[in-house]
Amino acid sequence: MPQELEITLNGETCSLLTPVTLHEMIRNLGLDKDAVAIERNREIVQRPHWKSTVLQTGDTVEIVHFVGGG
Repeated sequence: MPQELEITLNGETCSLLTPVTLHEMIRNLGLDKDAVAIERNREIVQRPHWKSTVLQTGDTVEIVHFVGGG
């Protein structure tokens, strides 16, 4: 049965239903997976590991959006 967990997402407290992976979180937020980088607990998580990285209560996640320009 899903439970709620609290993480810090880009400096804000965020509640999510567990279990949730980084990949699912990005999809649920409507973000383009090819245009972001994710840091979890001060460590960059490589894209191939997003589907296997399950978030835990107390995690700190930073999502960085790539912006193109010219």
